[in-house]
Amino acid sequence: MKIRAALLVVSDSVSRGERKDENGEIAREVLGSAAEVVEKRIVPDEPDQVRAAILRWCDEQEVDVVVTIGGTGLSPRDVTAEVTRTLIEKEASGISTALLMQGLRATPRAMLSNAAAGVRGRTLIINLPGSTSAVRELLEYLRDVLPHAVEMIWGAGHDTAANG
Repeated sequence: MKIRAALLVVSDSVSRGERKDENGEIAREVLGSAAEVVEKRIVPDEPDQVRAAILRWCDEQEVDVVVTIGGTGLSPRDVTAEVTRTLIEKEASGISTALLMQGLRATPRAMLSNAAAGVRGRTLIINLPGSTSAVRELLEYLRDVLPHAVEMIWGAGHDTAANG
C-alpha cells in the first residue's frame, strides 16, 4: 500500500532562507518506499501557519499522513506539538512514546521532545523533532508501520491489515 504523505517543516531559520531544508529532503528520501510525498511546505514557528497547513492537508486534501518536522522542543518558539494537540481527534500516544524511546537510544536529549501524534479525520499526524539525525532514524523506525496505521484509520481490521 502506497500512502499519501505531506511534510511540514517548522523552522524560523529555514523559512527565512538562512538554513537549507535538509530535514524535508531526508524525510522524502526515507519515506520514498512507503509513501508518496504529495506536498512539502516550510513555515516559521507560528501557530496560525502550522495550524493552517495541517488543517488543509487533513480536512481538504485528505492525505493519509502528515509528518511535521521541528518545533517540538521546550523553547518559547516551539509550538508544533501544542498546535497538533488542539487538532487531533484521537491521540496516538503509542507512536509518540515509541518514537521517544527510540530517540532515547541515541541521546538523552530526546527526553526534551514534546512531540505529539494522533488522528484527525482519516489522517495520521506525527510530530518529529528538528534534528537531522532524529528525522532519519525515527522515520526509518516508523516507516514500515505507517501502511498498517493508515489501513486501521480507514477501518481495516487487524486481520485484513498488513502484518507487522
